[in-house]
Amino acid sequence: MAALRAAGRTSLVDSAVEQLRAQLAEGEWSVGDRIPTEHELAQQLGVGRNTVREAVRVLVHSGLLESRQGNGTFVRSTADPAAVLRGVRHAGARDVLELRTALEAEAARLAAERRDTHDLLRLRAALTTLREEGDRDADADLAFHLAVVAATHNAAFIEVYRFFSTQVHEVLVEALGDRAMPPVDIDAHEALVAAVESGDADAAERQARELLRIPAETVAALMEETAAGPENGARETAAGPENGARA
Repeated sequence: MAALRAAGRTSLVDSAVEQLRAQLAEGEWSVGDRIPTEHELAQQLGVGRNTVREAVRVLVHSGLLESRQGNGTFVRSTADPAAVLRGVRHAGARDVLELRTALEAEAARLAAERRDTHDLLRLRAALTTLREEGDRDADADLAFHLAVVAATHNAAFIEVYRFFSTQVHEVLVEALGDRAMPPVDIDAHEALVAAVESGDADAAERQARELLRIPAETVAALMEETAAGPENGARETAAGPENGARA
């Protein structure tokens, strides 16, 4: 492997981390393999052993590597969550909302099939908070949707959604800037809770999709407005918020 190029604004440690990530992704080592020693990696990467040591610590912390006292460092996983994170961040707002709809529709279906008394109490409490905190409270809305996902009793689903929901917010903020999304439709949230309570999986999935339909349509319209150019966007903004769609 060629020595690292000049780091520039990126630290040597970050550069070493990225090269090691690339080697893992490309199958340089398999899960369970012991990676080369610090000395060998330092020679391969053209950096000092301290840099390699710090880079390895980063990858151990991220779950890709595992350090075993006295035995060396081994590959724990080649599936890099950071790569997924970067992919989501580079996706468009429309893309992440479409994926969110798919996740929440299936979550609603599973919640209707598996919810227990505790889940229903938590859903009702989240809905009450959403009503009390106002229809534009992002934290209250997120808590509601997390309560739906929690009712699936699927640990993998819950962890993926927790991770993904944060990225959705960041992508929307970056893509839309100061332009407001439509207010939360409390009645649509109520209908979703009712479907979950009744145990009607088809209705729950349908209500979850309907709940996200207007936000998705609004994002699509805003993205088209952006593509049309600032002059068109300025004219629409001047028309006033009364023309905005409600979610």
